[in-house]
Amino acid sequence: MGFLDKLKGKSGLKDKAIDLAKQHDNTLDKGIDKASDLADKATKGKYTDKIDNATEKTKGANTKPQNTPPAQDPRP
Repeated sequence: MGFLDKLKGKSGLKDKAIDLAKQHDNTLDKGIDKASDLADKATKGKYTDKIDNATEKTKGANTKPQNTPPAQDPRP
């Protein structure tokens, strides 16, 4: 269960969080970039590819359609 899923039914808090994230997209992206740079520096470049992948996924998180069902677990 994700963070936003926990906010469902809480007086529109989920919608407010999404709206704020969209309004401050540039500020959030700068913070994400700074955090990824610090993580890359702390690991001395050992996990650069993984950090870059996580950074791009995080930046795109607020552009995904919000009312999609969760992915099904492929395990039986």
